[in-house]
Amino acid sequence: MKIFVAGATGAIGRPLIAQLLAKEHDVVALTRSPERAKVLAEQGVEPAIADVFDGEAVKAAVICAQPEVVIEQLTSLPKTYTGESMSAAAVLNTRIRKEGGANVLAASQAAGVRRYLRQSIAFWGVPDTGLADEETPLAFDASPAVAADVRTVIEIERRLLETPNLEGIILRYGFFYGSGTWFAPDGDVAQQVRQQQFPIVGNGEGMWSWLHIEDAAIATVAAAERGNPGIYLITGDRPLKVREWLSAFARWLNAPPPPQISVEDALQTGGADAVYYGTQMRGASNAKAKRELNFQPRPLEWMVDTAVGRAS
Repeated sequence: MKIFVAGATGAIGRPLIAQLLAKEHDVVALTRSPERAKVLAEQGVEPAIADVFDGEAVKAAVICAQPEVVIEQLTSLPKTYTGESMSAAAVLNTRIRKEGGANVLAASQAAGVRRYLRQSIAFWGVPDTGLADEETPLAFDASPAVAADVRTVIEIERRLLETPNLEGIILRYGFFYGSGTWFAPDGDVAQQVRQQQFPIVGNGEGMWSWLHIEDAAIATVAAAERGNPGIYLITGDRPLKVREWLSAFARWLNAPPPPQISVEDALQTGGADAVYYGTQMRGASNAKAKRELNFQPRPLEWMVDTAVGRAS
């Protein structure tokens, strides 16, 4: 198939391009940088140069490419994973997802694209017992930044799923780990853990659903090839409480054990969002993706490796 990718040079874009090429798809990738266009061309990808905020340029690029499928992976996230850096990046990230995504979607409609995939977020189901699935409502009443992002997510998901004459697929990914992510051994969170700056909050009951960045790419290609319109949760098999995964992550890094702080202290130092992620977040189920996409995620590497005493 001919597939147009918006967001091809980010953390997921790079393995996604590799997977698409390995499956012998004809890939066109959107970039605004002539330098990145050159790198894409050297990989065997046809670059399309346009600024995602320039609706007419994006429209011309997609119409020229005439793809069957568009995959939208537009985000703008900071290299550091802190409350301050995430807050600073929030305005541009929201604009890219809303305005940039709207331009790519409108261009796809104009070009007669058959199928459109876009990334979303798996770990914001309403806190409750059990794992969230595709029917679970999202947490509108969560902490302030999470609630704001939930509203954005719902808006852009609804925009796609209600677009006529287009097979819309929402891929709600878990927390990325692997090369190029915050949770890689050389990533920002790993550095924070080594410096004991990433604490367990309260009882550490918040459930995190993980996803290797390469598994995200594999699942995305499967959804592009044979997914049904609608929503898929793309996560690993084993959501874990913060106190479990963070302690194991520290051991895997040969770092000191993570400190534990009270909810009250976390509210003072990290705010309500830190408390939400640390104590309230709900795990997600990948049953639909496994059933319909034959999704087979790998085990979380530091849980496997710490079990056999790996030193890194």
